[in-house]
Amino acid sequence: MPANTAAFGTSEYDRRIAKTRTAMAQAGIDLLFVTDPSNQAWLTGYDGWSFYVHQGVLLAMDGDPIWWGRHMDSLGALRTCWMEADAIHGYADHYVQSTVRHPMQDLAGHIQALGLHKARIGVEMENYYYSAKAHAVLTAELPDAHFADATALVNWQRLVKSDDEIGFIRKAARITEKVINTALDRAEPGLRKNDLVADIYHAGLTGVDDIWGDYPAIVPLTPSGLDATAAHLTWNGAPMRKGEATFFELSGCYRRYHAPLCRTIFLGTPPQEMLDAEQAQLEGIEAGLNAARAGNRTCDIANAFVGVLEEHGIHREGRCGYPIGLSYPPDWGERTASIRSEDETVLEPGMVFHFMPALWMDSWGLETTETILITDSGAAEPLCNIERRLFVKE
Repeated sequence: MPANTAAFGTSEYDRRIAKTRTAMAQAGIDLLFVTDPSNQAWLTGYDGWSFYVHQGVLLAMDGDPIWWGRHMDSLGALRTCWMEADAIHGYADHYVQSTVRHPMQDLAGHIQALGLHKARIGVEMENYYYSAKAHAVLTAELPDAHFADATALVNWQRLVKSDDEIGFIRKAARITEKVINTALDRAEPGLRKNDLVADIYHAGLTGVDDIWGDYPAIVPLTPSGLDATAAHLTWNGAPMRKGEATFFELSGCYRRYHAPLCRTIFLGTPPQEMLDAEQAQLEGIEAGLNAARAGNRTCDIANAFVGVLEEHGIHREGRCGYPIGLSYPPDWGERTASIRSEDETVLEPGMVFHFMPALWMDSWGLETTETILITDSGAAEPLCNIERRLFVKE
């Protein structure tokens, strides 16, 4: 292994590549090209803010994976990938944002050099970082290849975490506790929301003791009042006001691993309907955690939670969570299983989910969530230690 900063040892990467190749064989894929930065990092360790240009990882059925990208970023690959230098390939800068050539022409040349220009090639068709133009150029350059949609093939291999990965998520959870506590402690009428978010970022990046903080894949979501009836608003420069609820959807991040958590604070006296909803939500969360057991299904978690809400006369639609772990912007979810009534993914020890049973009502939002680990026996383990309730500042 070259002198680099890869997050794990070669045995961990060997395990991941073996799992991926098994899935490739089952799908009849000879060569896999992944562009999702999370999948690149999971297979090779690559870690850099370079996903705004074309880059990716080639994985054949034998040999080390190949990281391919812009030449200036290949130097970062040498520092962060576990492979030797001959598995790192950089294309010239005249390909970048050119109107007369495209990086996929360079990639096609590497595939031809591997003798795989007639292979069945899997690509991530439904991915933020694989454009329509990239696919059009690559298929035109390799007319004898057979292309297959390999969207989420690697993602599904990431679903069950290794002990080392769980250790990283536990470290991220310690940072999450710090950022949530910072938000709850600082929140008060008159405080500008952007100033609060600055404190949240400071808490997250300074980390906890020797656990240093990385940037999370999603920015702080901190809407108040009517804005909190929507799920994904961020912040502005307006002051926090008495008589409004604010939810915080935040995550610490350690070496790209996340542990998201949501808590809600009300400045003043909450309305009775919010307090009633809180009780239903908390009962539903307990029911969901109890259903989150190895051998059960993701839909069992959702049905347990929603069943309690219905007993309290609350109607809720939409999924209640998703797997998390290693991620890059714009999402810390893994985009595979979902905690919802129609998803029958069987739960296994080592799976980690953001159990997200939030409520968005007509005039307020109430988010109380947990990052949970599916264990060998018993109910799921919440990984963050923050009291589960609506926080109130009179």
